[in-house]
Amino acid sequence: MSRRVVRQSKFRHVFGQVAKADQAYEDIRVSKVTWDSSFCAVNPKFLAIIVEAGGGGAFIVLPLAKTGRVDKNYPLVTGHTAPVLDIDWCPHNDNVIASASDDTTVMVWQIPDYTPMRNITEPIITLEGHSKRVGILSWHPTARNVLLSAGGDNVIIIWNVGTGEVLLSLEDMHPDIIHSVCWNSNGSLLVTTCKDKTLRIIDPRKGQVVANNFEEPVALQEMDTSNGVLLPFYDPDSSIIYLCGKGDSSIRYFEITDEPPFVHYLNTFSSKEPQRGMGFMPKRGLDVSKCEIARFYKLHERKCEPIIMTVPRKSDLFQDDLYPDTPGPEPALEADEWLSGQDAEPVLISLRDGYVPPKHRELRVTKRNILDARPPTGPRRSQSASDSPLSQHTLETLLEEIKALREQVQAQEQRITALENMLCELVDGTD
Repeated sequence: MSRRVVRQSKFRHVFGQVAKADQAYEDIRVSKVTWDSSFCAVNPKFLAIIVEAGGGGAFIVLPLAKTGRVDKNYPLVTGHTAPVLDIDWCPHNDNVIASASDDTTVMVWQIPDYTPMRNITEPIITLEGHSKRVGILSWHPTARNVLLSAGGDNVIIIWNVGTGEVLLSLEDMHPDIIHSVCWNSNGSLLVTTCKDKTLRIIDPRKGQVVANNFEEPVALQEMDTSNGVLLPFYDPDSSIIYLCGKGDSSIRYFEITDEPPFVHYLNTFSSKEPQRGMGFMPKRGLDVSKCEIARFYKLHERKCEPIIMTVPRKSDLFQDDLYPDTPGPEPALEADEWLSGQDAEPVLISLRDGYVPPKHRELRVTKRNILDARPPTGPRRSQSASDSPLSQHTLETLLEEIKALREQVQAQEQRITALENMLCELVDGTD
């Protein structure tokens, strides 16, 4: 009598559960734009969701702990003149998020740890370079301040957001709309999918497609899902890939191994309502004391609810096999080091004692002064020795006035921030 051999895996019994009702975020007007991004981005501090907004595009940013009903007047992040299509948190600074819009721009924002009293309308920097809508964003996994954007112009631009400069522009590689872009683990290569049904692996610094002829798939999985796009989320620590169908009500997950058949179906988490979008928490934001190995943030029409995936264990001790060291918030490279050809794997941290997000860190943008390189304009006039000192004196006076005004503005901004913090403390104290 033959006995069927069951494959051994610690993830065979991953258990999915919707968080309790009081842990959801209610009364959020999730965007109705027909775009294939996830509409949601999450990190250990904040939840960000693209929302409906009149007169332009906007998204809302909520502290993770601010669950329950969201006030209809809760401040938004606004500034785009057309709908926001994608958002992505910086992996090296939990207070920095980028947004891409139908208005052809990318904006990078600093989110304060306190709840602002009014809409955030001023980005740290606006990146302009695409000629059509920008629908895809992805931060470099290991290099500081390196951000990728892809637009309806079929162009991929890689930016240094610390200076506002274009590092690389990848043109003439995609004959049609780019559907998705993803970095590999050390950010040396990109993989893209395109409307021409071709998957390309690109070396961005060489500006070359290094592979795109995949004749036979390693594994083929038939998906019983709706016609909506699949949102894949891969966890390299557990080698599990989660597939969430937009407009579907299920999350299917598979374990990836090095031996045939390579892809092993684990289970399906199903719920009643279809998802409008989905956020995926980085591993450092999970609760290791509850053996949580993944957490999703599922968007409904007017709410967002967490879905928690756990591996049931009887022991209360830290489970080393579930939590290998994972990428932390420190970058391994600077932007210019990566551009020069250097590669580095992510800087790893242990989750043994849990993870506490660092306090607010400010992203500083240093733009080059375009006046330094600007040639003189207009006809040159001869200047006598007598009027030269006067011109120099006038210039120095103007520079001193500008410096004094700038110091006044900075002092006022600090005072406004201090008053907002005091107001927040008073409001929190009366709740």
